[in-house]
Amino acid sequence: MEQAGVPVSPGTRNPVTDVAVAVIEAERIGYPVMVKAAGGGGGIGMGAAADEAGLRAAFETARSRAERFFGSPAILVERYVERARHVEVQILGLADGRVLALGERDCSVQRRHQKVAEETPSPGVSAGLREQMLAAAVQAGEAVGYRGAGTVECLVDADAGSFVFLEMNTRLQVEHPVTELVTGIDLVEQQFLIAAGEPPSFDPGAVRPAGHALELRIYAEDPVRFLPSPGTITEWDEPAGEGVRVDAGYQAGNTVTPFYDPLLAKLCVHAPTGRRPLSARARRWPPSASPGPRPTWRSTRTCSPARRFVSGDYDTSL
Repeated sequence: MEQAGVPVSPGTRNPVTDVAVAVIEAERIGYPVMVKAAGGGGGIGMGAAADEAGLRAAFETARSRAERFFGSPAILVERYVERARHVEVQILGLADGRVLALGERDCSVQRRHQKVAEETPSPGVSAGLREQMLAAAVQAGEAVGYRGAGTVECLVDADAGSFVFLEMNTRLQVEHPVTELVTGIDLVEQQFLIAAGEPPSFDPGAVRPAGHALELRIYAEDPVRFLPSPGTITEWDEPAGEGVRVDAGYQAGNTVTPFYDPLLAKLCVHAPTGRRPLSARARRWPPSASPGPRPTWRSTRTCSPARRFVSGDYDTSL
C-alpha cells in the first residue's frame, strides 16, 4: 500500500513473534503503541501500551489469543491513535478494470473493538479529508487489480485530521446497507454482474450519495455487559415505514444458540435531510418479550440520542 501512495501507520511491516523484538520496534515507532493479531481480525487480542511494561503484558495476551483463535502467534505492532475514528470506504472493482469509491462509512461506535453502529457520511470527516480517503481507497484497489465489492478500512486521527490505512476486506461488509441507502445501488447485484464480466447496472460517472444513513446492529447480548444471551424468541415485530430497512434472519419461535455469532438483525434508517431525523426512526425497534434473548436494542437506542453521538464529535471510546 505504501508503494501505491496510500498512507500507512508507522509500525512493523512483518509480523513479530518475540516480545524482545516487539520492544525494539515500539522504541522505533514511539509510544503509545497497539498490538494486534496478524492472522485475524474482529478486535480479538488487541491491546494498547503506553510503556515497555504495558507492551510486554499486552503482547503476551495478544499472542496467546492469536494462537488460540487464529492458529498463529504472529503479532503486529503499530502506533496507537488515542482519539481515533474507524472510517472505511466502500469500493467496487468493475469488470472493465475501473475501481470506484462509493463513499465512506463511520464505524467508530464499537464494543470489544467490534462495530455496533455505522453511518454515512461520517460527521467527523471534512470534505477535504473525504476526498483524500476516497482517492486513496481507489489507489488501494487499483494497486491489487481488485474486482468486486471491497472495503478499505482506515483509522482517522480526530485531533490531527489525518488518516492511515488499516486493512482491506475483500468481501461485502455487514454494514453495506447504509451505502446502498444513500446511493441507491444494489451492491449484491453488482457483484454478480462483475463476476459475469458484465457492466454495472448504474452509471459510474453519476454516483452522488444523497442524504444520511445509519445502521444499528441488534445482537442477542446483555445490553450492559455485552455477554451472549441465547434463548427462544417469543416475539418478533419489525419496524417499518419510510426510510426504514430491516435485514434479519430470525422470527418468533426461533432459538438463538450460543454457538454462532449473536447478530439478530440490522436496523437501517435513511433520511434525505441529514442526521437529526435518524434518531426518531432508529427508536422504532420494540423491546423483545421475556423470557428470551436480551438484545442490544437498549444499548443502541441509548447510543442514538446520546449527546456525543448526536453532535457527531465521537470516537471509538464512545
